[in-house]
Amino acid sequence: MPAYNAEKTLAQTYAEIPFDIVDEVILTDDCSRDNTVEKARELGIREVLVHDKNKGYGGNQKTCYDRALELGADIVVMVHPDYQYTPKLVHSMAYMIANGVYPVCLASRILGRGARKGGMPLVKYVANRLLTFFENLMLHQKLSEYHTGYRAFSAEVLRSVNYGIDSDDFVFDNEMLAQIFYAGYEIGEVTCPTKYFEEASSINFRRSAVYGLGVLKVSIVYRLCKWGWMKSKLYLPGK
Repeated sequence: MPAYNAEKTLAQTYAEIPFDIVDEVILTDDCSRDNTVEKARELGIREVLVHDKNKGYGGNQKTCYDRALELGADIVVMVHPDYQYTPKLVHSMAYMIANGVYPVCLASRILGRGARKGGMPLVKYVANRLLTFFENLMLHQKLSEYHTGYRAFSAEVLRSVNYGIDSDDFVFDNEMLAQIFYAGYEIGEVTCPTKYFEEASSINFRRSAVYGLGVLKVSIVYRLCKWGWMKSKLYLPGK
């Protein structure tokens, strides 16, 4: 769980984690200004990692994935602790990977009516659909969305893609998915309800615009690399 100011929602998220299949919970706090760390320890989370300085959303995920691999995880599920997504889907997502159906699974808010029903603002919904359309066009894929914060990976995939060189900002998510597709892996999806409320994390318009431009760049660079017209460090082998 990559956490930032998640004190008010952490307990709700943690309560829905299916511990019959989850062996370890890792929470990385990205220099929160509230009592996220104290709340995590109060809940009994053993792996609480704390950044002394804010590393950004992507940087936070890197710490989580690195630690999960160090602990010998076979399947790693990333879910936000802001309770925008329910951990109850961990069973379904992990099942796909454990049974060799897909090496990566995303929980999509766009499949079904989860996004708008859960309160996703119309402008965010439209932007999500437009960006996803462009990404599918450039990456030659058919995902329903690339922007969910609920993802499951096999350890093999995490070891194969060089996520360490990706952005520390929000575009990290898209760079990582592009790397996964570039490496020849397939990605499955499950439909996921979502909740938009005051305590749930969200980025402002300026950062959303920067993120959108970053997504367009990732998509175009991917296609140019596939055509052999340019090279990018994102798709070079090795970690």
